[in-house]
Amino acid sequence: MTSARQLYLYIVKNITVYPEKEAQAIAFMLLEHYMRLRNIDVLVDRPIPETSAQPDWDNIIKRLNNNEPVQHIIGSTEFCGLEFRVSSAVLIPRPETEELVQMVTRDYAEPDKNISILDIGTGSGCIAIVLARFLPHVSVHAWDVSDEALEVAKENARQLIADVIFAKQDMLNVTFPLPGNIVQFDCLVSNPPYVTYSEAESMRPNVLRFEPHEALFVEDSDPLLFYKAIADFGVHHLKQHGKCYVEINEHFGAETKQVFEERNYKNVEILRDINGKDRFVRAIWA
Repeated sequence: MTSARQLYLYIVKNITVYPEKEAQAIAFMLLEHYMRLRNIDVLVDRPIPETSAQPDWDNIIKRLNNNEPVQHIIGSTEFCGLEFRVSSAVLIPRPETEELVQMVTRDYAEPDKNISILDIGTGSGCIAIVLARFLPHVSVHAWDVSDEALEVAKENARQLIADVIFAKQDMLNVTFPLPGNIVQFDCLVSNPPYVTYSEAESMRPNVLRFEPHEALFVEDSDPLLFYKAIADFGVHHLKQHGKCYVEINEHFGAETKQVFEERNYKNVEILRDINGKDRFVRAIWA
């Protein structure tokens, strides 16, 4: 292919496992990553110099048609305007989680001394790192049970020059003393596993085959397992008037709200995402 548009059309035509609009979006991502070609370059049909090095497009398309996520192929994804490394060890950050981060940054935008935030189940580190970058006056801690996920998160923090205190910790079996000898936090934030196994059949193969199930799924018999653990932890380790923010399963909004209310959290709210779905719960420990 000798022009940006020819290459774009070739990629879109040969991606067969996605609807056309998604194939187009993937093609733009690939052109930007490998060729530094932007959408406008495709529109004006910018020539590609013969000397330009190109990847094996047919192999990339084959991997896509095998349902491998494009983010894994290029090795990164954008989240809140920052580029994060991703792998099969971590979830690919979703736009909904950006909204969760925005809530926290709005509520803690005013500089204050000794503010501490804990990101539970950090994965790629996207939540903790963005908070550390956008709220430089805040001390940010991040836990995960997976060594492989923590490696990815720490690398992202190094690349993005974010000051985050990482530690290995299992939210369902917290060990004491807490990492860093911190006793209480001003804020807990988490995007825990919340998809039930019965919902798996409706999910796409690129998610089921390539993203870590331990970060996605909970048993149908106890879908609120992690919210109970987070709420219980907050009872003892949130400061007075400390806040908790969690991303939730849209089908369990009222039930998740009840978990916090039963533990005497106040001002418990179900908040909707940009698509109008119940997606977050915010609660205050009082």
